[in-house]
Amino acid sequence: MESLTDKIQSGAFLSAEDIRAAAEMLLDESLSIESKAEFLTSFSQRGETAEEIALFAEEFLTRSVDPKISKSSTDRPLIDVCGTGGDKLDLFNVSTTSVFILAAGGLAVVKHGNRGITSKSGGADVLESLGIRIDLPPEDISRCLDEVGAAFLFAQMYHPTFKSVAPVRKLLAERGQRTMFNLLGPLLNPARPEYQLIGVFDPAAGPKFAEILKKLGRKRAWTVHGTTETGAGMDEISNLGLTHVWSTDPDDTVESTLQPENLDIGPASLSDLVGGDAEENAEILVSILSGSEQGPKRDLVALNAAAGFAIAGIVENINAGLSLARETIDSGKALAVLRKWQEFS
Repeated sequence: MESLTDKIQSGAFLSAEDIRAAAEMLLDESLSIESKAEFLTSFSQRGETAEEIALFAEEFLTRSVDPKISKSSTDRPLIDVCGTGGDKLDLFNVSTTSVFILAAGGLAVVKHGNRGITSKSGGADVLESLGIRIDLPPEDISRCLDEVGAAFLFAQMYHPTFKSVAPVRKLLAERGQRTMFNLLGPLLNPARPEYQLIGVFDPAAGPKFAEILKKLGRKRAWTVHGTTETGAGMDEISNLGLTHVWSTDPDDTVESTLQPENLDIGPASLSDLVGGDAEENAEILVSILSGSEQGPKRDLVALNAAAGFAIAGIVENINAGLSLARETIDSGKALAVLRKWQEFS
């Protein structure tokens, strides 16, 4: 590990062979935490390239548990929707709520997530509060996806080797040091979905994630960075302010923007979108899917679901996606997905 740390500190980039060796050493519990910490700190301070992060993602994916999802077994596009976290806005679980709408609208949603780290309530926490089983083994995932339209891959279960890096991640978090693992989370879905929506709270990460998603072979993906009415960053498409979009396919990346005033949504402020703990966010989720919530929270979820529909090619543009998202709620289809998932066993 020391030789790789020295290479990084010299300003050199890591080769595929270097990254394979580094992944092995990071997951080796016999290596000292300090040597791992020095490597990760140096890597972050030098700046990780998209190529390097993509290669690390591939290395860790080869060590993940295969959920055994056969893309040929469904005629629905396979998608994941998630955010990096870190915007510290304490919003409710937007991407998790959108899962039910996307499934009701004809997509197969395989959400990879964890408990809350940078928020009070992660995707796993809110699903658990809804009575949905979050620890399905691989042999049940395809059946859940077929019967419900959605499935959840609990990161702790599907990346068991990551327990080896927990101590060094904790140490560096206590030091306030960002590491590549802050970038890797949204990229490690072991189902390797064809389509993906990733929200980033840091606009500088947008182009990097777009390039990584291209290297990971997504058919189409959007990396998005929203802003509040005061300009603070959001790891969602925003109904409060400007959103930057980096749309990628295997051949190209196109950057564009979305403005709330050009979309079929009402005005909102940040205070309208604040969530709480897992139980509170579960109540918000149900209120949106049941149709009792008709305000900005519904608009925000519908907007992000609309992007998922557009990414997967179900609709031609985001306003058409908004119409489809609202139809799945108003018809009761999205709530029906929730009920089916709660009943799944």
